[in-house]
Amino acid sequence: MAAVHIRPSLFPVSVQVNRTALHWAVAGGNENVVKLLLEFNANVDIEDKFGMTPALLAGWFGHLKILQILVNAGAKVTAANWIGQSLHHCAAQQGHLDIINYTMDDLEEVPLDKPDQNGKTPLLLAAENGRLAMVIHLRALDCDHQLKDKEGNNIGHLAARQGHVDVLDNLMDVIFTEARNQDGQRALHLAAEGGHLDCVKLLLDNHCQINVLCNQDLNALHYAVRQGHQDICRLLVEEGIDVNAVGKYASLHLAIKHNFVQLVKLLIDAGCDINIGDHRQQSALHLAVEKRQLAIVEMLLKNNINLQLQDKQGKTALDLAARSQHAVLVDMIIKTERFNARRLGSWEAGAEGQGGSALDLTFNCVQNLKHIRAVFWTLATKHLKADDWKKLAEHWGFSNKHINAMETQWTGNNSYKEHGYRMLLIWLHGFATSGNHPIKELYESLVKIGNTKAAEKIRRQANAQEESQQRCTVM
Repeated sequence: MAAVHIRPSLFPVSVQVNRTALHWAVAGGNENVVKLLLEFNANVDIEDKFGMTPALLAGWFGHLKILQILVNAGAKVTAANWIGQSLHHCAAQQGHLDIINYTMDDLEEVPLDKPDQNGKTPLLLAAENGRLAMVIHLRALDCDHQLKDKEGNNIGHLAARQGHVDVLDNLMDVIFTEARNQDGQRALHLAAEGGHLDCVKLLLDNHCQINVLCNQDLNALHYAVRQGHQDICRLLVEEGIDVNAVGKYASLHLAIKHNFVQLVKLLIDAGCDINIGDHRQQSALHLAVEKRQLAIVEMLLKNNINLQLQDKQGKTALDLAARSQHAVLVDMIIKTERFNARRLGSWEAGAEGQGGSALDLTFNCVQNLKHIRAVFWTLATKHLKADDWKKLAEHWGFSNKHINAMETQWTGNNSYKEHGYRMLLIWLHGFATSGNHPIKELYESLVKIGNTKAAEKIRRQANAQEESQQRCTVM
């Protein structure tokens, strides 16, 4: 069989990454092809798009024998890629101990603690990539464990940020857990942000400061909340972290901003200040209303948040809800304000005795709700003129602010019908637990404001519907 003659031109450069056949042979660990290409004078130090020579690829993939072949063929052992990473860097971040031993024993001119362009030494890269055996080995070789990268991260920062708890545990005897990077972050901040519960536990067990703040005045809870890490948030709360620390936002605001309902509940249960303001002086309720988060709004309302708080523009949460024409939110807030007023004993005829009750924004306690809704709808859409609903609202103690907030919803020239219906339902919510019949109270109220015609019409409708259901007449 005739010998196969191979020319270098048969091994073209890969256009996308500028890799030659030698690069691919080295990366694939094919010793025979490497030797063959070297026999045909393949460039042993040619760089790909990333500055990786065949020797650096051998170190990256842990092909010791191929590296030795390349070195014997004259490859430069001091080569570095485009971010300044040497053989040591490549081997360390991939965990190839035999490569490190070879370069240390036979290639003494390669410095072990030289940083790359990001300031990372082989030891820092090993820690960042979770190479425990490599970290132990490099420490035994007296690598400097106090060095930091260009962002100010030390070896503990990098291990904690990536969640390498075994590496972090190995380093606890030599690292300073309160060391700050350029952003003022400690290892605890980075572990919490990354969602690494085991690392957070380890750091807390080693007495790191739980309430320390970074340059943006954020503690570890802020970072955990922002990423939605419930288990870490729960642990930090149990360990006594300050739930009211405020930077740009409080932790509660961050939970609302990202719509983490369970974290909002966790923070409220932990006793956070629900009235605390952010950098715009917005309360948690302002933010929840702004983002139209109904479940969170209801949760805050049930926990007695201050509804009169104003943001920098002097707007309350009700103002924001009205401005966005979100009728459901407007009605929820008005229901709550009226409930709070009744609890303080200020008004609402027939609503006595509710001072100790809990806020319920539903109509669960209303009997014959379907029937009452039908009467309300007929009254609002057929019997009340444009301003009649406002007179009734004023009679029942609705403030001008409440009326204006409901009136911002615009659905056309007949919007007042919707406004009246909503007002009736809000009133019903507050009246439901009084023990009196709401239709009877409605009738009497219409008479008092001088609308006897509408009163008689709803009385007849109510009685007709009651009789058809074999019940006693309403009035």
